[in-house]
Amino acid sequence: MNTKNKSKTTPLNSTKNLMMGTAVVLTDGSLEREEAKTAHGLIRGSERFEITGIIDQKNAGQDAGEVLDGIFRNIPVYSDMAAYLTDRGKKPDYAVIGVAVSGGLLNDQWLALTLDFINRGISIVNGMHMLLGDNPVFAAAAKKNNARIIDIRRHKTFDQLHFWSGRIFDMKIPRIAVLGTDCALGKRTTSRMLIEACRETGMTAEMIYTGQTGWLQGNPYGFILDTTINDFVSGEIETAIIQCELEAKPDLIIVEGQSGLRNPLGPCGSEIIVSGNVKGVVLQHTPFRKFYDTTEYMGCLLPDVENEIKLIEMYGAKVIAVALNGNGGSSEELSSYARFLEQKTGIAVVCPLKEPMEKVMPVLRQFIQDHDHLPDTTAMAMVNPNIP
Repeated sequence: MNTKNKSKTTPLNSTKNLMMGTAVVLTDGSLEREEAKTAHGLIRGSERFEITGIIDQKNAGQDAGEVLDGIFRNIPVYSDMAAYLTDRGKKPDYAVIGVAVSGGLLNDQWLALTLDFINRGISIVNGMHMLLGDNPVFAAAAKKNNARIIDIRRHKTFDQLHFWSGRIFDMKIPRIAVLGTDCALGKRTTSRMLIEACRETGMTAEMIYTGQTGWLQGNPYGFILDTTINDFVSGEIETAIIQCELEAKPDLIIVEGQSGLRNPLGPCGSEIIVSGNVKGVVLQHTPFRKFYDTTEYMGCLLPDVENEIKLIEMYGAKVIAVALNGNGGSSEELSSYARFLEQKTGIAVVCPLKEPMEKVMPVLRQFIQDHDHLPDTTAMAMVNPNIP
């Protein structure tokens, strides 16, 4: 770690720098909306923080899990910090900004809210592109009140980044990527649920996180892709996978995807397949979204899922399962579409928030078994380009 950067605004230079403690999550009235997906991930589980409450005036008095998906999780929702302190009697160690706003820019209301927590001596965990530690007012308040400002998306320094080396071809543990046809579909949630399903059946599995919430949930291996200089994205993917294999030695590695292969707002996924030498893909899709997220006024249509499967195959990977996000449709419509797609493609289809993930475990086991006996044609092709 670069010791010159060891301050109250230190970047997250080490996946081992765990900051376990109690935390409230700030959603400011948007708990039930998609923009609060960071909060949703923390409500569903975190090994990095003990989530002791949600600050959301609109849903105060309810249980956060019940607001999210009808499952009681004993995480109360409070209208403000005063209500939290009245109930709990002790302030939390951290306050996590639980939303992901378009462009990563916090408005005046959010700035005032987070500054209030700092002035109370509560450290702020900020996942926005807008770095609060660079704001002189926030920095001074943090110093005065002995609080930390943890900007998760603070860029790593050059000496902490890795360039792609090709060592990935020496790695033997099977890897699966959870990619999506768009952003904000639940790729991270599906990745976590797959990890949990593997562990429940005695299989060891680790997730490579590539976004802020994956880090917040406590995954030890990964990096935040959208803050990484483009030249080093491939190297950071490779390094995270290598570190995971050498240290954890799991039966399976699952790489969290970002955005979509053809999303014009941020095409992403090919780097994971190619640079991570990933051979299996679980494809996340929603049948009820017509346009890429936030592009409705531009008319940017989502790709057909079968067409996306073919594109992934052209990169040298195989879609072994499809995971569906049912937002925008009824349970009956989702179930009907799932069965239709399964029959048409012959690929296992699962609805992660509606049915057990155990359904895809036979597919994962078969992938691991096949992986152990197949030659790595990608690595061979680098030596002999005549190999298809």
